[in-house]
Amino acid sequence: MSALRLTGVTVGYGGATVVRDVSFEVPPLSITAVIGPSGCGKTTLLRAIAGLEPVRSGTIEITVAGERKVLAGPGVHVPAQRRRVGLVPQDGALYAHLRVAENIGFGLRHNVFRKVGDTARVAGLLELTGLTELADRKPALLSGGQRQRVALARALAPRPTIICLDEPFSALDAHLRTTLRSQVRQMILADGAAALLVTHDPEEAMAVADQIVVLIDGEVRQVGTPREVYAEPADMAVAQLFGTVSVLSASAEGDVARCVLGVVPVRGTASGDGVLLIRPADLTCEPVRDDRPAPATVRGIEFAGDHLLVTATVGDDMVVVAKVNPDSGIGVGDGVDLRVRDTVRFVPDAAAVNPLRDVGSGRRFSDTRERR
Repeated sequence: MSALRLTGVTVGYGGATVVRDVSFEVPPLSITAVIGPSGCGKTTLLRAIAGLEPVRSGTIEITVAGERKVLAGPGVHVPAQRRRVGLVPQDGALYAHLRVAENIGFGLRHNVFRKVGDTARVAGLLELTGLTELADRKPALLSGGQRQRVALARALAPRPTIICLDEPFSALDAHLRTTLRSQVRQMILADGAAALLVTHDPEEAMAVADQIVVLIDGEVRQVGTPREVYAEPADMAVAQLFGTVSVLSASAEGDVARCVLGVVPVRGTASGDGVLLIRPADLTCEPVRDDRPAPATVRGIEFAGDHLLVTATVGDDMVVVAKVNPDSGIGVGDGVDLRVRDTVRFVPDAAAVNPLRDVGSGRRFSDTRERR
């Protein structure tokens, strides 16, 4: 039985609908990430789950002690303080006049499900979050990462069924984000909770979550594991959210497709016209060292530490991006051979009609479909 279940949830403000017909489940003892571009409705959805916004239609349910409870639905709106839903705001929202232990205990003091043993619960959370030695400090004397751990401990204190985190790492530097997100995952699962994490960062979503919900224009485009949404995106907009991808017009028949790169193996079977979604790691890029005409020409090289991102044109100035070893010796203007390493994703025309726009934090999105 899921910890949280949304069925046909629609949320809006005034005459505007922000989230439409959203349905998904969060399994117990797991983390689900809701990812999408700014303005897609992620935070609105989170606020509706936490009880801070009413739903226009649909139902929100949680499971408590094996029993399903409706939090929001037709004629039902359980107040936020009675939902057993913890909320970690983007800025942590700690009380500046309270010490660390007092901030954590605040959730217990104002919790309608309060029981004896609050002091022990605070002590346990201080230990879980590595804050025992900082228990008497005030928020002004804490680092950004420490403040976020206090906010998490405060949300966990009443033992909620699910924790909602609204981009909790966005204000931290890159190194601290990487370290803290791993710690936060361990803390949540160690305390026996499930979590719903809102983020616009695909790397963060894939690193932290067991399940990803892709939300674009207020609608769910795909629900799946990190591997599924990266390797098998439902459409081009989803592919764009998860990093650089080259899009090539293709015609599929069976388990292969023909495109400007030649005959390419595809995942599964398909028939008809569509596009290939090719990640940089899907391609090999080798310099042409003889006198024959080069099938592609390098137009740009981007150094990325342990690899290069090589942008090349092929055919009628179609752009393809490949991941290459830094020691390859390839330079701008060189002729190169581009080949697909393994199978790639083929999307039929019917599923590839989404307008291609900047909907995410992907570093580059190459729309190389032929102009008709």
